[in-house]
Amino acid sequence: MTTLNVIIDGQSCEVPVGMSIAAALALAGNGVTRRSVSGQLRAPFCGMGVCQECRVTVNGHRVLACQTECQPEMVIERSHHAKR
Repeated sequence: MTTLNVIIDGQSCEVPVGMSIAAALALAGNGVTRRSVSGQLRAPFCGMGVCQECRVTVNGHRVLACQTECQPEMVIERSHHAKR
C-alpha cells in the first residue's frame, strides 16, 4: 500500500494514498473536527458534504474533510475547541 504524510494539528501522520481527510482524522485517533456553539463535539456525519460538520482548515483554507483527498505534506488543522 502506498502512503503519504500529512500534518494533523502539528503531528505527522502517514495515511494511504487516496484517503479523505475525514478518514485520516479517524485513522489518527480523533475524528472530531469542531465543537458546536453549545459545546457539543462534531465530526463528519453525512460523508457527502451536505451537513458541513467536517469543516477543517487545510493550508490556510477552509474545506470539507469528507470531500477533500489527502495530499503529500498537507497541513490539516481542526478548530482548537475540537482538540482533546
